[in-house]
Amino acid sequence: MESFWDLFQPELLIRYGGLAIILTIVYVENGLFFGFFLPGDSLLFTAGLLCYLDVLDVDLAVLITTIGIAAILGYYTGYYFGYKTGQALYKRKDSLFFKKSYIHNAEHFYKKYGGMALILGRFLPIIRTFAPILAGVVKVNQRTFFLYNIAGAVLWPCVVVTAGYYVGYAFPQALNYLNYIIIGFVVVTAIPVINNIREYNKKKKVNASHTEVKE
Repeated sequence: MESFWDLFQPELLIRYGGLAIILTIVYVENGLFFGFFLPGDSLLFTAGLLCYLDVLDVDLAVLITTIGIAAILGYYTGYYFGYKTGQALYKRKDSLFFKKSYIHNAEHFYKKYGGMALILGRFLPIIRTFAPILAGVVKVNQRTFFLYNIAGAVLWPCVVVTAGYYVGYAFPQALNYLNYIIIGFVVVTAIPVINNIREYNKKKKVNASHTEVKE
């Protein structure tokens, strides 16, 4: 890879690092707070497409299974990080790779959907990274976390990787339009996150106005 921006080109990443780099990115994005910027969904979709086209020489079942395992391990890493750091995470200063707004947005999403946030969050950038960390902060029961973790780790690659695989099957020339497909994919997955941020900010303003009235 020639530059930092190559991290945002799923096809180049897969051609460069194969299955190993896919699993590494999945693990980091699902468990380490600085991995929120990595291309999780688009990477999995592209992996499925390249798997069908034999650019990625890995069996589809093996690809889905190993991604699921990496996702499970990533969520456990995030959970125990949140469990150990606790409320200190809310006091952490903003930096290039961490914004308190991310954890607040994940918290809003978690309060809205409960344990299902650990499954739904797999399909949403940023939420995917911070949902397990927040689960650790609030000390979600480990058995409950285990069940939601497994369920999300099975559904996420099954849906996204398989979608890419069958796009390759239905449209053999899809690789020529991959950049456009990825842009569309990013836009679609970003919409729920943007809506969640808007809801959070709206709720924050309402709470602030109520506080001012009381004063």
